[in-house]
Amino acid sequence: MNRRVAVVVAVLVALVAGLAGPAVAAVTPVRVHEGSIAGAEYRVEVPGRWNGTLLLWSHGLYPPGYLPDEIELANEPTTKQWLLDHGYAVAGSNYRRPNGWAVKEALGDQIALLDWFEDNIGRPRRTVSAGTSMGGLIAVLLAERNADRFDGVASLCGPLAGGLGLWNTSLDVNFAIKTLLAPGSDLKLTHITDPAGTVARVREILDEALRTPEGRARLALANSFFATPGWSRVFEPRPTDVASQVRAQTVDWLSFFALEITWGSVRADLERRAGGNPTWNVGVDYGRQLAHSRERKLVRQAYREAGLSLRADLDRLAAASRVRPNVGAAAYLARYGSPRGLTSLPVVTLHTLGDGMVVPEHQRTYAERARRMGDHGNLRQLFIDRAGHCTFTAAEEIVTYRTLLGRIDAGHWRHTDPGALNAAAGEFGTRYHELYDWMAQEGGVAPPGFVRHRPGPFLRPLPSRR
Repeated sequence: MNRRVAVVVAVLVALVAGLAGPAVAAVTPVRVHEGSIAGAEYRVEVPGRWNGTLLLWSHGLYPPGYLPDEIELANEPTTKQWLLDHGYAVAGSNYRRPNGWAVKEALGDQIALLDWFEDNIGRPRRTVSAGTSMGGLIAVLLAERNADRFDGVASLCGPLAGGLGLWNTSLDVNFAIKTLLAPGSDLKLTHITDPAGTVARVREILDEALRTPEGRARLALANSFFATPGWSRVFEPRPTDVASQVRAQTVDWLSFFALEITWGSVRADLERRAGGNPTWNVGVDYGRQLAHSRERKLVRQAYREAGLSLRADLDRLAAASRVRPNVGAAAYLARYGSPRGLTSLPVVTLHTLGDGMVVPEHQRTYAERARRMGDHGNLRQLFIDRAGHCTFTAAEEIVTYRTLLGRIDAGHWRHTDPGALNAAAGEFGTRYHELYDWMAQEGGVAPPGFVRHRPGPFLRPLPSRR
């Protein structure tokens, strides 16, 4: 282990009493450790009055070329501040290959960081595996494969149907776009050698389609195979007209977020890691996919307005040549990773209803696996009635962590109904309810949004690995 450890003592600024929320703790010095383990940069923060609990944080997918200014230790900075103020230690790694689908690297590097913590700080009384987006998947996989090292899991907006499910549904969207909006073109769905050129070309196709009712109808159909919501703005309700909903699906979710991942450099990087194309749509019945999609009503409304035959376009999809996987690459993506649902530890998940990057249907698949493979009583799934990917307030995140820690301590879940959760979140001051909407480029204050919800079926279910 080639390690450099820089220790920095930083004194946290006391929060104003009226903003601090319930159970304000005395502010104590925080010791910050930074270094590298086998090429993976890490950061550890330990309050002077450490309560013995460690939150090991796994970050989400970073596109090639991007790294945050500081290693992430929480989804919201205010959440991290609260954890430190209340005696919790936090730690996280950037992984030795921090960009792209870095699940394999994370599974080793996070355990190496946990080893470092135990050797240099002390053995935690409780260790929570937590993360957001791809990191929410990693958090679950870490606990499944190292159950003796953790006491609980908090997975925020994680693709818990697994990597194959996430990337296959992305392929379905791209397949429909090419077949219906660029028929006969040489546009590549896999083995992309010019990611930047491909993304630019697809953007032109999307922009052209948005200009006509016929194009919007076909975009709605393509997006339905991912269950992409026609809702993207945090502080706005879901629009009701077809054009606005398809624009939200296409401009905000597909073009803003997904193109670079599923058709650009991240896709190319995934194939390099996996050793080939891991995705397929052989045998997929797109009529059946539409029938199970929560966006099917929007599709039918869009086709009526355009005067197009939905049946004819579904027949075109059925007749088009399909994509076959590289078997070894598919096996790689299944291992890194697809949760088995082995909930021997308490697991809490948190997801927004209007997430178009990792749709909430992922949580349905994970719950079904937990029923088959684990102890479903150890799982609680919480939902927030809001648009956006991982757009949780600090108050909602803190209540989620307290729910999990209460389960670890008491041995049973307490007060997990939406009313109780919203009441608990409502006790926090304004600062803890602030959010920034990256789509609209605006900030605001969001009230607690916990709701009861049962997601629809995931559109590409895969059998659990035994």
